[in-house]
Amino acid sequence: MEYGCIGEHLGHSFSKEIHNALADYQYELKELAPQEVEPFLKSKSFKAINVTIPYKLTVMPFLDFISDEAKSINAVNTIVNKNGKLYGYNTDFYGLKSLIERSGTSLNGKKVAVLGSGGTSNTAFVVAQSLGAADVLKVSRSPRENYITYSELYDFYSDIEVVINTTPCGMFPNIGEAAIDLNKLPCVQAVFDAVYNPLSSQLILDAKKKGITAVGGLYMLVSQAAYAVKKFID
Repeated sequence: MEYGCIGEHLGHSFSKEIHNALADYQYELKELAPQEVEPFLKSKSFKAINVTIPYKLTVMPFLDFISDEAKSINAVNTIVNKNGKLYGYNTDFYGLKSLIERSGTSLNGKKVAVLGSGGTSNTAFVVAQSLGAADVLKVSRSPRENYITYSELYDFYSDIEVVINTTPCGMFPNIGEAAIDLNKLPCVQAVFDAVYNPLSSQLILDAKKKGITAVGGLYMLVSQAAYAVKKFID
């Protein structure tokens, strides 16, 4: 594989179709078990790859260079092999930022909840801060440092105004699941979901029923891919 995407499960991915439309190289999907990630990276048998769930943090110790954006987010989703040295970047930042800005929603002064504890969660946290959010909370299913639980979100932070879902909840094939109950968050004005398959997740459908601005993750995926292509062929 010269160009492609690595992840644990890639049956939901649209990346192959998007990259093949944006560039003239052949883009492949490669599913790796956790124990296969290190030997794959050390083999350096690729020119450039994207990295998706759950390896955006896993890959970082094996890179020779990490961009400032990726360092601040603590996640890498794009790796370029330059003469045997691996360079890591995070194009998800620009993808999510573009998605939010395109929706016309201002995060300036808003209270934002970021759902999830993976690499994309860190991305959303930094993006929300960069767009002027007054307060950004990370939400996890289990108690951990610097996170609140969903119960705490409902009980103590029901005034949240913007929700960014970075969990895979609701992604194919688990269509119909939603990470949160919007009925318990009456102040929400906008919902952004990194899930792009289906195009409208259950969370997005729930938000639209309430008249809330709601956008799925396809534009983010395409936008970050466009930034990744520039890195691939630079």
